[in-house]
Amino acid sequence: MSLTQLSTRAQEGIQAPSVSVEVHISNGLPAFTIVGLPEAAVREARDRVRSAIINSGFEFPSRRITVNLAPADLPKEGGRYDLAIGLGILAASEQIKSSTLEKFDCYGELALSGECRAVDGLLPALIASKQANMQVIIPYHNRLEASLVKGISIFTADSLVSVCSSLNGGTSLPELEEIELPAEPEFNLDLSDVYGQHQARRALEIAASGNHHLIMMGPPGTGKSMLAQRLNTILPLMTEDEAMSSASIRSICHKPVNSQNWLQRPFQSPHHTVSGVALVGGGSNPKPGEISLAHNGVLFLDELTEFDRKSIEVLREPLETGKIHISRASRQAEFPAEFQLVAAMNPCPGGCDSIRLCDCSPEQLNRYRNKLSAPLMDRIDIQIELPRLEKEELMRKTGQKSEPSNKVRARVQHTHRRQLERQSCLNGQLSNPQIEHFCAIDSEGEKLLMHSIDKLKLTARSYHKLLKLARTIADMENLEAITRTHLAEAISYRRQERRWQ
Repeated sequence: MSLTQLSTRAQEGIQAPSVSVEVHISNGLPAFTIVGLPEAAVREARDRVRSAIINSGFEFPSRRITVNLAPADLPKEGGRYDLAIGLGILAASEQIKSSTLEKFDCYGELALSGECRAVDGLLPALIASKQANMQVIIPYHNRLEASLVKGISIFTADSLVSVCSSLNGGTSLPELEEIELPAEPEFNLDLSDVYGQHQARRALEIAASGNHHLIMMGPPGTGKSMLAQRLNTILPLMTEDEAMSSASIRSICHKPVNSQNWLQRPFQSPHHTVSGVALVGGGSNPKPGEISLAHNGVLFLDELTEFDRKSIEVLREPLETGKIHISRASRQAEFPAEFQLVAAMNPCPGGCDSIRLCDCSPEQLNRYRNKLSAPLMDRIDIQIELPRLEKEELMRKTGQKSEPSNKVRARVQHTHRRQLERQSCLNGQLSNPQIEHFCAIDSEGEKLLMHSIDKLKLTARSYHKLLKLARTIADMENLEAITRTHLAEAISYRRQERRWQ
């Protein structure tokens, strides 16, 4: 037959829309045309596919070949279409059987020798193929990433010849076997490494228990970075759906997916020279940024005041919505961004022990404070100050270690489970109607809150964050009612806010 149709999938943000590869061979002067909004890498498939077919021992038709990648208005990029185009040409020229091609989604870049090379961003495509009940042919070198997707028939191919041989009734392609992934990831860091800082450890556990954002202020060397780097060691492991979502983002960013630790929550720590576009994502073909790479995990901004103010201001919307919307002249994309922000900074430009004991001039302090906006600080639930370590704590004996991460993680898991059973989300994600329903306080608590609103000049957002924080503290004690004690502790974590008014 002179017309053949195959299936594959494109990459559009984190989505993988279906693409129909239509190949038509007709009489006329020899020509090879690819239509359907192909970008440069796809247009160059003409030369790769031609050489791959010839070097694989097949005949390249000396006729007019037209390849249409439908839908026509969806941009196509990358080398993932090579295998489908090559198989379509061979099927249309009746060199291979086409009867079984309709049940496969085909992915793979072809070398000039006919070898199948790995493609980027394959994980979202495999998830979409699974939902469409399609079988899949992928390059052998993508097998580790593909092994994360369960419940789908995936066949691996090392060359165009092996695929054609299987379709013509020869040796079948090897089907990817499901591998048993480790249930517990391995952590290189542990909370027991941190000396002292009991209040900060308590704040870190509260932040983990309710998915609250946290900023730590203190002089250099007090353990701010150490604590932040160990937050994901006390967070519960991701569910398979969460892990697949995070792995999909890494896949389309051309970053390796660690199948051994894939349930471990992401931890992103960009350098303070990062741009706003690198944080949010962007480009002519929008790609995720650091915020989306931290989806379901932790985004740590060390030395927060050294970041460009315009760069960190882009955090304000995703902190509230959990999504990133990117619009360009020809493309729009939406990426998930449900991350937990942790930041660290010195209390003043001189790195003094405390803002109250600071030797910096008022002008220096004002300039330093102006690096962070009040609206951004308003969105951070927990704001604490870490004191300098006492020499007795610093010189503790070996063996006198603090509580390890696994014990804290067990408590955090219990608190998460309590919240999910009650309201189907964590306290940090409560909506305003849910706050009114689940964060009720008594008359004593109302008096304390009224006093705090006047003294700390709290905004409506700060008020709601206080209630959510108090709800988490009560949940950690397995209590249904929020008491005055819980509110007082929550208020103590917002006292730094006065500096940014």
